[in-house]
Amino acid sequence: MYSIRCKHLDITAEVLYSVPFRSGKIPLYLVWIISVLLLICSGITYRVLASRLKLIVDTPVELPVPLSAFPEQIGNWAGEDVPISPNIQRAAKNDAFLNRLFINKLNNKWANVYIAYTARPRTMMGHRPDICYLSSGWIQDSLEQTEFTSYYDKRIQCLIFHFHKPDPSYQEKVVLNYYLLNGQIMADDSTFISGLSWRTPNIAGNPARYVAQIQISSVLENFALSAAMALTNTILDFFPDPNGEVRAVEYIDINNILK
Repeated sequence: MYSIRCKHLDITAEVLYSVPFRSGKIPLYLVWIISVLLLICSGITYRVLASRLKLIVDTPVELPVPLSAFPEQIGNWAGEDVPISPNIQRAAKNDAFLNRLFINKLNNKWANVYIAYTARPRTMMGHRPDICYLSSGWIQDSLEQTEFTSYYDKRIQCLIFHFHKPDPSYQEKVVLNYYLLNGQIMADDSTFISGLSWRTPNIAGNPARYVAQIQISSVLENFALSAAMALTNTILDFFPDPNGEVRAVEYIDINNILK
């Protein structure tokens, strides 16, 4: 026989269990389930976004005119590419580079021209002669900031380093170094190594947001300066100016290069 008391208890229990739902509250176990599901979804979303960002960051940003199209003959200076070890290329993390030995056929002056381009300015941090050369066994003798004038009367601020390697294989080297930051010429890297704005990834892949490093080296300062004066205008033509324009587009046939 079903007692009135039991029936009353059943009704009471039904009322008690239904109160959270009627009052708009969610049971504690449902809160935990929802929290776990949100964590799982957040983890999946993070992995997808991180994978996408890594793909973007690892994909080189191409210049409108590739550095491989840089002329091999500029005035009396004739150039020949010098290979760079793949290990060094990976460590540098540049989007593009050029390493070429130029010789002046009239006076036999020579200089090595190294140009590195990155559309992610933070990757250029630490790429300075006083770091790279010292780590390769060179000893720095002096450093001075100076200025030279290109053949088309453009004044360029730069740093000139003097290095030597001790015996038994004694060598001397002069390195002329300057940077381009979004088309602006910089003698050193102080502008883009400070602040957070240059450390953020270039997600849009904008080639006009960049840093380029130009190193012109030789055994004598006069050799390096002569090459810099003759080659700098052409070098600048290959990079976006402050307005994002690339002059090399006007005289380099990209279609022939891509064939």
